[in-house]
Amino acid sequence: MMGFVRNFPFFSIMLAMFSGPVCSVLPGKAARVLNAVVITVIIGLSAVLLGNLIVTRESFVFMMGHFPAPWGNEIRAGILEAGMALFFSIVMLLSVLGGIKKLYDEVNTGKHNLYYVLVGLMLSSLLALVYTNDLFTAYVFVEINTISACGLIMIRENGRTIEAAVRYMIMSLIGSGMILLGICILYDITGHLLMSNIKESVEGLVSAGHYPEPLLCTIALMSVGLAIKCALFPFHAWLPDAYGYSTVSSAAILSSLVSKGYIFLLIKIIYRVIGFEIYKNSGIIDVLFIFGLSGMIFGSVSAIRENDIRRMIAYSSVAQIGYIFMGIGMGTAFGMVAAIFHMLSHAATKSLLFISAIGLTDVSDGSRKFGPLTGSAYRNRMAGIAFAVGALSMVGVPLFSGFISKLLFAEAAVNLTVRMLPVLIVLGISTILNAIYFMKTVIRIYTPVEEDENFRREGYEKVHMRSVPLYSAVLGAFVILNVILGVMSDPIVELIRQGLDMFA
Repeated sequence: MMGFVRNFPFFSIMLAMFSGPVCSVLPGKAARVLNAVVITVIIGLSAVLLGNLIVTRESFVFMMGHFPAPWGNEIRAGILEAGMALFFSIVMLLSVLGGIKKLYDEVNTGKHNLYYVLVGLMLSSLLALVYTNDLFTAYVFVEINTISACGLIMIRENGRTIEAAVRYMIMSLIGSGMILLGICILYDITGHLLMSNIKESVEGLVSAGHYPEPLLCTIALMSVGLAIKCALFPFHAWLPDAYGYSTVSSAAILSSLVSKGYIFLLIKIIYRVIGFEIYKNSGIIDVLFIFGLSGMIFGSVSAIRENDIRRMIAYSSVAQIGYIFMGIGMGTAFGMVAAIFHMLSHAATKSLLFISAIGLTDVSDGSRKFGPLTGSAYRNRMAGIAFAVGALSMVGVPLFSGFISKLLFAEAAVNLTVRMLPVLIVLGISTILNAIYFMKTVIRIYTPVEEDENFRREGYEKVHMRSVPLYSAVLGAFVILNVILGVMSDPIVELIRQGLDMFA
């Protein structure tokens, strides 16, 4: 049985990839059903794989076509990879289902099947980034991810989304070019593309004192390239428009999953390509630490200044990406565990916020400004509850995933010397700033309004939105997922620790 289960990562990637061409020749409704079925099957495959790996406590390498390197390609699966694939697939399914009701308004009906082509390609690229053990294959799927993301942004076909997609493409291609240059230099000095083989060669080069400058250069190029694609401060200028003006499902997918796929690739490079100690001693990790701390503050300040709820949530992502890079920049195993847990927390919460926000704007004459949003939580109660849960999680209120993230970051900082004070200070300031803009929004949507004074003056009628069962179910699932991460964090954190041990 275990021998057959080893095929599941390959099956998952291929299922997602080939669902795209099939969706391209199907009508929109059939493409939507096929896409949901494929993602559900991948969730099942990932869950079975994770269960087997937890039992065996051993990772494995699967040779594509059963050919060894340099002719063949490899997939590697451990607890961390399987868990991340499972989580990505669950969030992808919920994000797509949560935006179905708006897709008819946001995308031309004739292009609905194309939308699901892009979703399939996006999921296949994310799974490949999670599972691949080959650095060049990772680069290929980075580009597939980029193309899919641009399509998901611009498929809405208005001026703002096209501009946002162009800005995203320009910044993303700069990042991709830097990653490719880094891979080329690394291949030139090691002669390998498989991650495990590169790591052995890098360790030998470092111990012998060979090629220190090219090695530092390749670490810097790949790290900064991935930081650009993640929208880490100060490389975040493309993010607010890309998240703020795309379709609701696209915003949820981009904010929750795309950046996490790149961060996971960076973690693989740190552990499986360069080596944790070598990466830590390179000094690049210090730069990421500073950028992470800066992003936590700048993203939150920018969110406070926004009067558009979706752009506010988008700027919040800049701050949350900063949290993750701060954890990586701590340079400890505990800091990395906190960073990975926050990846899960942010993915579950950010999709919840974007999808619930669209329910609030729909009952506010489509306006995303805070004025018309006053009292919207009473007009769409499920969206109001879901947004409040997401906001409380981002602030770090107990019972929700964000609280565990911040607690883990604080515990990781206590074990540091020089970096303890900056982490705790910035963590405290960022939490206060988070509370300012998220609680301000929650208060706004739960402030009762007088119909005569407000709705007639603003020129629109009060809308009582009928609860869409699927939409409400998706919001409920995201809330449950958030609470599970907050209440059952101990076994999840332990699995992350085991996964990192397998990584190393």
